[in-house]
Amino acid sequence: MENTNENPLEFNSRIDLKNLQQSVQTIKDELAKVIVGQQDMIELLIISILANGHSLIEGVPGVAKTVTAKLLAKTMNVDFSRIQFTPDLMPSDILGTSIFNVKTSEFEFKKGPIFSNIILIDEINRAPAKTQAALFEVMAERQITIDGIENKMELPFLVFATQNPIEQEGTYALPEAQLDRFLFKINVGYPSVEEEVTILEGHHQRKNAVPSELITAILDAKQIAEYQEIIKEIVIENNLLKYIASIVNNTRNNGNLYLGASPRASIAIMNASKAMAAINGRDFVTPDDIKKVATAVLRHRIILTPEREMEGFTTEKAVLQIIETIEIPR
Repeated sequence: MENTNENPLEFNSRIDLKNLQQSVQTIKDELAKVIVGQQDMIELLIISILANGHSLIEGVPGVAKTVTAKLLAKTMNVDFSRIQFTPDLMPSDILGTSIFNVKTSEFEFKKGPIFSNIILIDEINRAPAKTQAALFEVMAERQITIDGIENKMELPFLVFATQNPIEQEGTYALPEAQLDRFLFKINVGYPSVEEEVTILEGHHQRKNAVPSELITAILDAKQIAEYQEIIKEIVIENNLLKYIASIVNNTRNNGNLYLGASPRASIAIMNASKAMAAINGRDFVTPDDIKKVATAVLRHRIILTPEREMEGFTTEKAVLQIIETIEIPR
């Protein structure tokens, strides 16, 4: 007779997730050498890489938005490019431009800084609409069309963008079409007193050490591609697909909202919840995975009615209310 004393709560994963889990933990450990706290931001950024999505990071100056994104890129042995957006930045400063070569008597395309694997755009809302529009095609389709020629981006291609929520002067609101191309909008808050003490201690002990030199590369382009393929294989049941669709559909018929989310939001929730399941060692999605990623996926894709906005209501509250009203699948 077989031994049946096994824990009934244990399950055998149909997909080998050990290497993926170990890599994610190692990346978190590397970042912990410099970054204190901000666990939610780090986890969501890692999920965005696994789900092959871009992330918008919003927070007041000095809360390690840029440093975290830069150091996360350092844990991956791929090309990295940082672009500082300013009011006078032109599309050609990002995409590149055609230059006449006197020797060959032909125009040559000189690639701009967008031709990289991981792009950090600092203060994305400081550039005018014309420059922001230059990102539309490359973020959605991983290609740029210049002079009628399609230029494919080398994979992985991920954009991390930061913006400051409190500055009004010299900033331009991102259009809805561009916001919709970001998988997540990650809000970064202030650290606690204890965390701030740890930050001060770390700076004091590091003295002249450059933070980026403390970080070791963990993944290369091939491994990232392999992990992104694994995420696609994570199982999600039909009742959970209906759950996602119900959440997104509710944003379109909600009295608090002027604009609801598009089907791109549903796909984003599904992909992000698969990545959330994988980094937790599961080859299947649960309702909790969906709830954990829903706010970061939806907060920038919905718009409050003017009345609710004047009352101090937020898109986060709207999403949480919607999730509470929809029955969780069993």
